[in-house]
Amino acid sequence: MDSQSSSPHVLIFPFPVQGHVSCMLKLAELLCLSGLSVTFLNSDIIHRRLLRYTDVISRFSRYPGFRFETISDGLPPDHPRSGNRVVDIFDSIKMVTKPMFREMLLPGGCLNSGKRPPVSSIIADGIMCFTIDVAKEMGIPIYLFRTVSASCFWAFYCIPKLIESGDLPIKEDDEMDRLLLGVTGMEKYLRLRDLPSFCRANDLSDRAFQVVTTETQETYRANGLILNTFDDLEESALAQIRKHIPNLYSIGPLHANLKSRLEAKLTSPPRSSNSLWEEDRTCMTWLDEQAQKSVIYVSFGSMTMLSRNELIELWYGLVNSRKKFLWVVRPNSVAGDGQNIPAQLLEGTLERGYMVRWAPQEEVLAHPAVGGFLTHSGWNSTLESIVAAVPMICWPYYADQQVNSRLVGEVLKLGFDMKDICDRVVVEKFIKDLMDTKRDELTRPVERMMKMARRSVAKDGTSYSNLNRLIEDIKNSKEKR
Repeated sequence: MDSQSSSPHVLIFPFPVQGHVSCMLKLAELLCLSGLSVTFLNSDIIHRRLLRYTDVISRFSRYPGFRFETISDGLPPDHPRSGNRVVDIFDSIKMVTKPMFREMLLPGGCLNSGKRPPVSSIIADGIMCFTIDVAKEMGIPIYLFRTVSASCFWAFYCIPKLIESGDLPIKEDDEMDRLLLGVTGMEKYLRLRDLPSFCRANDLSDRAFQVVTTETQETYRANGLILNTFDDLEESALAQIRKHIPNLYSIGPLHANLKSRLEAKLTSPPRSSNSLWEEDRTCMTWLDEQAQKSVIYVSFGSMTMLSRNELIELWYGLVNSRKKFLWVVRPNSVAGDGQNIPAQLLEGTLERGYMVRWAPQEEVLAHPAVGGFLTHSGWNSTLESIVAAVPMICWPYYADQQVNSRLVGEVLKLGFDMKDICDRVVVEKFIKDLMDTKRDELTRPVERMMKMARRSVAKDGTSYSNLNRLIEDIKNSKEKR
């Protein structure tokens, strides 16, 4: 038996949406670099999009112990799987995907067929705790990976306490800016409006609210919890989580951890993408023509849906700021009529803007022309901005983004939180503050956090060491089976 076939075989199973898949592919590559065999279990539809828009097959071909497998997410092909409709996936994977997953792991199933060693460890998305039941039935160690910030995970974990204290559900006459005392360690800055978006349901039986609350509480049943963060960034939240889930691995920023290890192993690491949309690289040529730190980059991620009014208000704010801007407007991301755009906006964009359907975000943020990021505050985007030392204007949309934007604006001082506001005058003011008026006061915390992030993934840094500990634990779990 060769060394690859005798190495521990790890199954990685992400929740089937862009940010989760992209993040866990980076983790998969980090495990491959350490010599582990990895099977990545994708939903059929996600896998087709990866094949269409990325080079994942050729990129992972350098790892002989890696392979993809696919599974249905239980939804029809034409389902949008974005915006508020993403909650539909929770029900479909429990009904359709769970029994299929179990069959795959049984003797003779595609994950235990004798062609390679049986799965010795599972790393599953932490929003799919049904995987714990299957893993325990099969006697396989399982680690959960949450793609949200540690602060958001901790806020989710404290939801039962917030219900008990009467803070939830939110009532019509609630003061949204009042501080919450029920999330230990965050009492000085977490307001009612900063709770994850699911908490805004006025009915506690709301499906999304129930799912994230229940799944988070189940985390303790796994062998450990993996988070894409680093100790210096979220020290307080990590300390609180460890009291309940001691076996915690903070291994982020994952994209920087992967880049660091690839550079140590390969002379010229290849450029890579895990995107589910085709990247328009002409924006890089446009950026090359702009002055240093003169451009504000605008992207609201893979799931945000804009109303026509929000589109117009944001657009006026950008044009009226008279700053150069690069704006990603994802296909089908504007609800209703995206036509009949006012002439002033079209003229302002021709003069100072550049719009694309999707962009190579890590490269864009690292470009010297980019001086600010107007973002939805997804955690991957937040970490990418931190590593690139780019200050942020945060306009959160969904899930963990409300917590992240408060963290960025109030705690870390890496930008501004524009939560619950979409007004052209406010957008213009925040852009001018970020790019001009308050740039100097943002520079020091932004540069400081960038250095901490890069230090965490350097040799013997906290995230570097935590990843090594995870790898050793996976290897040891194989020996114990």
